[in-house]
Amino acid sequence: MNASRENKLPLPFTLRSYILIGALYAVAVVLILRLGYLQIDQGPYYADKAERNRLREIPLKAQRGAIYGRTPDIVFAGNRAGYDIFLVPKECEGQEQEVCKRLEYLVGISAEKLAADIATYRKKPYTQIPVKRDVTQTELKRIEELSVFLPGVFAVARPQRRYLYGETAGQVMGWLNELNKEELKERPEYRLGDVMGRSGLEAQYEPMLRGKDGLMVVTLFNQGVPQLRTDPFGTPLTVWDQLGRVVPVEYNVPAISGRSIRISLDVGLQQKAEELLKQIPVVQEKDRATGEIRYEPPRGAIVVLNADTGEVYALASVPGYDPNVFVDKEGLQLGQDGLSARARLLTDRRLRPMRHRAFQEQYPPGSAFKVLVAIAALEEGVITPNTTFVCPGHFYLGKARWGCWKPSGHGAVNVVQALTVSCDVFFYNVGKNLGIDKIKSWASKLGLGELTGIDLPGEIAGLVPSPEWKATAPQFAKLDQWNRRWQLGETINVAIGQGHCVLTPLQLAVLTASVVNGGRRVTPFLNLDSPGRVSEPLIHEKTIEIVREGMRQCVVKQDYPSGTGRLADIQGMYVIGKTGTAQVISESYSEKDEHLIPYAKRAHAWFVAGVLDREPRIAVCVLYEHGLHGSTGAAPIARDLIEFFYQQRAQEIMMVARSESVP
Repeated sequence: MNASRENKLPLPFTLRSYILIGALYAVAVVLILRLGYLQIDQGPYYADKAERNRLREIPLKAQRGAIYGRTPDIVFAGNRAGYDIFLVPKECEGQEQEVCKRLEYLVGISAEKLAADIATYRKKPYTQIPVKRDVTQTELKRIEELSVFLPGVFAVARPQRRYLYGETAGQVMGWLNELNKEELKERPEYRLGDVMGRSGLEAQYEPMLRGKDGLMVVTLFNQGVPQLRTDPFGTPLTVWDQLGRVVPVEYNVPAISGRSIRISLDVGLQQKAEELLKQIPVVQEKDRATGEIRYEPPRGAIVVLNADTGEVYALASVPGYDPNVFVDKEGLQLGQDGLSARARLLTDRRLRPMRHRAFQEQYPPGSAFKVLVAIAALEEGVITPNTTFVCPGHFYLGKARWGCWKPSGHGAVNVVQALTVSCDVFFYNVGKNLGIDKIKSWASKLGLGELTGIDLPGEIAGLVPSPEWKATAPQFAKLDQWNRRWQLGETINVAIGQGHCVLTPLQLAVLTASVVNGGRRVTPFLNLDSPGRVSEPLIHEKTIEIVREGMRQCVVKQDYPSGTGRLADIQGMYVIGKTGTAQVISESYSEKDEHLIPYAKRAHAWFVAGVLDREPRIAVCVLYEHGLHGSTGAAPIARDLIEFFYQQRAQEIMMVARSESVP
C-alpha cells in the first residue's frame, strides 16, 4: 500500500514543473520579443523621444534684407530688435489651462485663443506656438521672473521690421503679416509665426529679402527653461535657464540674412510729391436734403521717371498708409469705432488707401491721350504738320453732335496748335480718319492699355478699347448683333481719351518719357540692380519734333488763345506738357456752377510733362482725382514738383563740388 503511494506521488509534481517551466519560457519569449520590438523596431522612435526630452530647438530668425534708397544712408525699410514669447505644449502638459491664464494676466493675450492653439497642435506637442509678438521690456521681465510658474514658455529675440520714413513711400514698400495655417500647408519653407510680404517691394522681392532661419539646439537641465539672450539683430549671445545654470549648446545653425536691395526712389522728391498731393484743397459738399457738410480728403497720384532709363524717382499715391501699422503692436489697438488701425486700412472701400493709384487704379485719360493720337496720325500719314481742321465749337457725325470744350471754337488749327489749346474738334476729325485699329496698335506699341512691367505686384493693364474687345466684353452681351459692333462714334470718343478708354498714371508717364527721350519705350523699375529695358526708337524724329513743339506751346504760350498748361511754365527751363480733363459723367456744368457738382461726378484733372534741357531728363504725370481741370488742378502741382527736383539736384552738385575742393 505504501509502495504504490510512493510510486504515484512524483507524477503530479513533475507535470506541474513542466507547466511552470513552460510558462516561464513563454514569458521570457514574450519579454524578448517585446524588448526586440522596442529596441529594434521602435528604438529610433524612443531614442528620438528621449533626445527631444533632453534637447530644445530654439529658432533663430533671419534678419530681413533692408531696402535702401539711392544712397546707403537712406534706409526705407530696416530692422530693430523685437522679443517674441513662445510656448511648447509638451513642456506644460497637464498645466495648459493654468499657464494660459497666467500669460493672459502677464502679457494681455487671450487665454481661450492660446488654449485653442495648443489643442490644434495636440499631435505635434513640440511645436513652438507664438504667444505674443514684440513684447515690451516690462512684459519680458515679468515672463523671466515668473518662468518657474510658466513651464514651456520662453522668449526669443528676432529682427523686427521697421520703416524709417513711415508713410512716405509706404505703399511702394508694401506690408507684412503672418502666414495663416492654410498658407503654411502650401509653403513648407515657412514655419508657424513667420511673416511674408503682401504687397509692394516686400512682396515683389520676398524670396530675396526673407533670408533663411537658423537653429540653436541646447541641452536641458531638469525642469529647466532656456533663457536666450541675443544682440539687436537676433544673433545668440548666451543661453541659461531660469535658475541661472548655463545651458550647453549642442550645435548651432546660423541664420542667413536676406539680401538687401537698393531702389531708385529719390526720398526728397517722394516726400515732396506726397506733400503736394496732400495739400490739394479738401472738397466740401453740402447735402441738399439734410444740409450736412461732408468733407472729401485729397486723392491723387504722381509719377516721376528718368525718361532715358525708366528709373522711378517718385511714385506717390494719396491717401496712403504707414506700413509700420502692420508690424507694430499699436496697429492692433482698437479705436472708438471698434476697429484696429490695421483693420481700418484693410476694410476701407471708399478711400482705398491700400491701392496705389499710380498703377493699381485706372481712369479715363481725357485730353492727355491726344499726345498718343497725334503721334499715331503723324506716323500713319493721316495728317501732316500743315493739316488743319476748322473748329466751330462742335463736330457732327451724322445727326450726332460732339462739342468742343470751348463752345465758341478755336477756328482753323493744325496739330501743333491743337495740342497747344487741346482742341477736341481737331482730334475728332483725326480719330475719324485714323480709325480705332491704328489707335489701338500705337497705344499698345507705346505702353497704353498694356502692363508697363514695373517691378511691383498688382499692376493693372488699363484699356484702350477695340472692336475685338467690344465683341467679347460681358457688359455688351445683351445687345443685339448690330449694337455689339464697333461704332464710329466710339472711335470719336476714344480719340479724346473718353468712352471706354481707361489708363493708369504710370502708363501716361511712360508715354511722356517716349516723347522726351526721342521715341523709345522704357520699362519703369525700382530695383537698381535689375534695370528695366529701353526699346529702340519707335517713332520718327520728325514726329517727335512736332509733338514736342505742340506740348511746348501748351506750356509757354501766354497770349490768346493761350496754352492750356501755361500754369506749369518755369522760366529758363524747357518744359513740355499736356493737360487732361477727363469727364466721369456726360453731364455738363458751367464754370460758375462747378462748385455744385457732386464730388464723385467731378472730372479728373491730369497733367503730363517732360523736361528736355536738364540732366537727368524726366517725365512726369500728375493725377488729381476729381480735380475738375488739368490746367488749374494738376499743372501747378507738376510745376512745383519739377522746380523742387532740379533745385535739389543743383544743391547736391554744389555740396559734392565743395567737398571735393576741400584738401
